Amino acid sequence: MAIGWQKAGQFVKAGVQEMMIARPESAGQLVIYKHPDRTVPKFAQLTVRADEACVFFRDGRVVGTLRGGRHTLDSANIPFLGMLVDKVTGGNVFIAELFFVATREIPDMKFGGRIGELEDPKTGLVAETMVHGSFAYRVMDPERLIVNLAGMHGSENEAFEKWFKQQVLKVIRDRCAELIVKKDWPLLKVTSGPYTEEIEVEVLRSMAPHVAQYGIQVQRMGNFVLAIDEDAKKEIREFSKKMAFIRGAGGMQGYQQFAMAEAMMGAGKGMAQGGGSGGGNMMMGGAALGVGFGMAGMFQQQAVQAQQQMAAPRGYPPQGYAPQPYPPQGYPQAAPVAGAAVMGAAGSPAETTTCAGCGGAVPAASRFCPGCGSAIAVAQPQATAAACSGCGQPLTPGARFCAGCGTPAP
Repeated sequence: MAIGWQKAGQFVKAGVQEMMIARPESAGQLVIYKHPDRTVPKFAQLTVRADEACVFFRDGRVVGTLRGGRHTLDSANIPFLGMLVDKVTGGNVFIAELFFVATREIPDMKFGGRIGELEDPKTGLVAETMVHGSFAYRVMDPERLIVNLAGMHGSENEAFEKWFKQQVLKVIRDRCAELIVKKDWPLLKVTSGPYTEEIEVEVLRSMAPHVAQYGIQVQRMGNFVLAIDEDAKKEIREFSKKMAFIRGAGGMQGYQQFAMAEAMMGAGKGMAQGGGSGGGNMMMGGAALGVGFGMAGMFQQQAVQAQQQMAAPRGYPPQGYAPQPYPPQGYPQAAPVAGAAVMGAAGSPAETTTCAGCGGAVPAASRFCPGCGSAIAVAQPQATAAACSGCGQPLTPGARFCAGCGTPAP
């Protein structure tokens, strides 16, 4: 609905004193129509429609207002006309500007624009958000509207219409952004419409003080649509599906399964893009599939390792501990001698053995090495061989002479 000024001719019937003043049919859709002549004859017939008001304006202020009906302009019938009498003409002419203001509801005022970048609270992704639609308003105080618009010409009134729409859009943009942020509304739900009614109520409530100074009330919204960029919508939707899959599959295990599936899908896409009848393309497709399987295997191995770490018992020694040799590597020590005697707890000689873990001497009766804790194999007792009386070397069982010096065995 356009807001603008329009001038039209006067209708004269049976002399000047019976001049007919009314809004012409060609100006019926305008919110404001200004009568083209400031001089109004006394006893002129003024017709005001039922859905409008006629405001008399002079010297920067409103003098009076007439509502719907037919009025004879005479100060005897309409007292405030006495302030408009032109004394130069002997009181036969009123000097005033007449404004016809529509008081009906004005529907289908279009608006639209960007709200700005908003973060989706569900995924953390940022999307460009927009709003568009229409609204309906009504002039509640014609006098206040005329006071604010007095002196404007046609082009300036068009500027007022533009300003009015921008004012509405500003309030809508601010309130929508505030509601989405404060209430953590997911952007996909906002754009699908479940919060539209709540947003409309908040917008209408917030808009009232901004337009009340012009005597206007925005009464309802129509075709109110919140939207986000299509690429951002697709990205948010895909990310939400991934999160739902991971939650449904059980946290880390779900993530590993999803990663494996992504790797396989990536390999399939690569093979499809490189597919064809040529051998080179087939090789590239096979390579892509191999990469996909390799990535899937890697993710699976990571999952197994994570499960093993989570299932490992906690205790002593700590996980990953490896026994260190004792004495430390490089420390000077005598070579171990099998059967060497060491002092026992009571001071008596005791048999020793060599630890297979660290190479240290271990008492024969020990089951674990005191140096590294390794288990010790228990040696089976063996029969002691007789010694040669000539050279002292052990004699082979059943030998009649020493193999070293030839001395007869005892």
